[in-house]
Amino acid sequence: MIGIDWGTTSFRAYRVGRDGGIRDQRAAPKGILNVPDGRFGDTLREEIGPWLAAGEDRVLLCGMIGSRQGWVEAPYLPCPAGPAELAAALVDIGFDWARVKLVPGLSGLDEAGVAEVMRGEETQVLGVATLLRDGGIACLPGTHSKWVRVAGGRIVSFTTHMTGEVFAALRGYTILARMMRDGPSDGASFDAGVARSADPGGLLHHVFGVRALALADRLAESEAAAYLSGILVGHEVRAALAGAGGAVVQLIGTPELTGLYGRAIQACGGYAERHDGEAAAYGLALIAEHAQWT
Repeated sequence: MIGIDWGTTSFRAYRVGRDGGIRDQRAAPKGILNVPDGRFGDTLREEIGPWLAAGEDRVLLCGMIGSRQGWVEAPYLPCPAGPAELAAALVDIGFDWARVKLVPGLSGLDEAGVAEVMRGEETQVLGVATLLRDGGIACLPGTHSKWVRVAGGRIVSFTTHMTGEVFAALRGYTILARMMRDGPSDGASFDAGVARSADPGGLLHHVFGVRALALADRLAESEAAAYLSGILVGHEVRAALAGAGGAVVQLIGTPELTGLYGRAIQACGGYAERHDGEAAAYGLALIAEHAQWT
């Protein structure tokens, strides 16, 4: 089968064999915002045409391709949900070259009853065998980081944190931008920011401290971005792990981000196990096994 994680800015496709192994993969900067005139079918054929010609006829899509701005809008499936529930809610997409189905994404409520949604991350979480077997906590860092709880082979709840987007906005469009220069992102300044997130005063006070420290010549401009990143990631990790001291967190994502988050999780009293982006391929293959393709 062919599994595709089709997001806002990127397109990642995997050809998965009957043994569950990844036989081939490809990626392109053809996220849904980069597809002209909504030509999703043409883009799909261009990217995976050789695999279709080789006999693959089952294609499973996940991610923002199922959003309102994507190919077909797929309704969110409420938590708790696992591979079987997602497979039963797949949305068929008309495509002349293969049978194409779309994973719906998940919805839920946080502890205060406020709505939560995600698209794409659910397949990555389900692609981590440890989580399906033993349950636990997953973190998918990024523009909108997800913290996901799994029990009994199903995703039971999750929360979203706008850490990446807030970091970009603060660094690029506030007074802090004037005192930030390029520098290492994962050094002692990042660790100092994570440590600062444990102090009294709250996030907004801590963020302004980046400016104050720089003005007092106690923080170099080349270290300010890393320090700010540590503050934001530290606040996120402490909020997500509140009441779960010593928890093992399954980190899923790029090596750079999982490396940073692993440092922060350890500093906040947790433990991290890192997984790469291929978790999406394994999750898609698992959902496909439960699907009805006839």
